[in-house]
Amino acid sequence: MIVTPFGFDATALDVVDGLDLAGRRAVVTGAASGIGVETARALVAAGADVVLAVRDLDAGSRVAANIAATTHRPAPAVAALELTDLDSVRAFAVSWAGPLHILVNNAGVMAAPETRTARGAELQFATNHLGHFALALWLHPALAAAGDARIVAVSSTGHQVSPVIFDDLHFRFRPYDPWLAYGQSKTANILFAVEATRRWAADGIVANALMPGAIYTNLQRHTGGRGSGRVPPELIKSAEQGAATSLLLAARPELAGVGGRYFYDGAEQETLDARSGSLGGVARYALDAQNAKRLWEVSEQLVEP
Repeated sequence: MIVTPFGFDATALDVVDGLDLAGRRAVVTGAASGIGVETARALVAAGADVVLAVRDLDAGSRVAANIAATTHRPAPAVAALELTDLDSVRAFAVSWAGPLHILVNNAGVMAAPETRTARGAELQFATNHLGHFALALWLHPALAAAGDARIVAVSSTGHQVSPVIFDDLHFRFRPYDPWLAYGQSKTANILFAVEATRRWAADGIVANALMPGAIYTNLQRHTGGRGSGRVPPELIKSAEQGAATSLLLAARPELAGVGGRYFYDGAEQETLDARSGSLGGVARYALDAQNAKRLWEVSEQLVEP
């Protein structure tokens, strides 16, 4: 089990303190708000060349200007990315030139009302998993060209609410439940990290998943701004703290070559056979190699033109 000094109180800037990421190129999805902003800020502060992949270009441009002002570094680039639109995802990937060292799959939606994409996918599964899966898949040549690329999948302790239900991914038979849909999508994020590492480690690419903590951001727009309401106030983090584990996985030398694992508060988490009742731990089904392989194969079919 990997444990680092970067626990609950650590911020993203604490994690990159002393690191030099000059020459490393990074993409952060959902970087126009919440922990995505602080993830991008810390990467820029450490010298990385960062692209903010966002739905709202105006919001992204405002964030880029703020990051430049606070880090005294050149502003990160801003590019359009709508994860529920696979044409948008493909356009982003096709437009990329050269190596990509860091891909932070950060964007997400939580507990949304029942909604389907134009292709019929359930919204949370489409946003949190399928769009990011397609992005990584189509950026594989750029990640491989880096030689030592890292993919960071922002998951959640919400994965403990549901495994991936392969026979009904899109709630066509089950009554829709926003939390079950969220939990399934967050399990998918972890399974992606497991299988991406298995398939791509030989290309120098590793992927890990993480729970950022309980942070009140735009992610809670469907839940009255307060998430599930079950997290004690003393466990609520700032956005700067919430981005810390993302930076650990994206940038720290201690994590070089490490993949297929799940982290929270700067530490790899124990495997669980029942819900933990806390924010820590990872369900055994979320690390299962057969589940990971099956999800990859299903996802490939779902993102085909």
